[in-house]
Amino acid sequence: MLPRAITVTSYNMHKGMSALNRKVQLEHMAEALQQLDSDILFLQEVQGQHRGRSSRLADFPDLPHYDFLGERLSFNRSYGKNAVYPQRHHGNAILSHLPIDTRHNLNISVNKREQRGMLHCEIHPEGWTQPLVCLCAHLNLLEPDRCKQYQTIFDYVSRHIDEHSPLIIAGDFNDWRHKSAPLLGNMLGLTEAFSRNGTHPKTFPARLPLLSLDRIYTRNLDIVSTQIHNDKHWQKLSDHLPLSVTVRPKYSEIPPQNNTRQQDNAVLNF
Repeated sequence: MLPRAITVTSYNMHKGMSALNRKVQLEHMAEALQQLDSDILFLQEVQGQHRGRSSRLADFPDLPHYDFLGERLSFNRSYGKNAVYPQRHHGNAILSHLPIDTRHNLNISVNKREQRGMLHCEIHPEGWTQPLVCLCAHLNLLEPDRCKQYQTIFDYVSRHIDEHSPLIIAGDFNDWRHKSAPLLGNMLGLTEAFSRNGTHPKTFPARLPLLSLDRIYTRNLDIVSTQIHNDKHWQKLSDHLPLSVTVRPKYSEIPPQNNTRQQDNAVLNF
């Protein structure tokens, strides 16, 4: 009997605000996410605190947004604080009905203007022989910066993630030219979940999607289905559209472990 398939969703929440920061959308985001009935949420631009907006906007909650969503959806949550300012901070979060084992929040910042991170958690779905490694990432806008971040991510995964573990790396890659991410995927043996569809789904801007910025990568997993959520109600929430993928463990012969040392020392060539 095959283990139960699970659905994961990646979504840049734009700090709970509408695209132009004119309207608080967190309550509507919670309702929309609940309707998806996903098992795990990979969230970017999650507001941990914003004293200015919480005091100025009546419908901007005092609660950190990961706790707000966690309580509304009955999800466990893990938060990686990345961008820190005197009155506010935001970062990535992973939410799940299942218990979350938080391993590390990796700082992948390459300058002071864009403070970025990758949150590493592990979740053990029922019936799976191994926990699912979850890496939620948000990368820089400029390609030279992203190249440095891909090298950091590559080094981290090579050294700290067992090559046979089921793995998902998802988030806002900002890779609108489709240049860096495919190379990283090939070097780490990752599969871009939507690649079998022949195109990268356009997720930004949500009201008129022109650019494919968001990605879901998998390793040691069979992809059951994929979906881009581009209904009208999603277009009115964040400036990004969410992506979902349903997966189950890949049951195949485990290859011999003969390339670990070589992989640890590899360098990405962009």
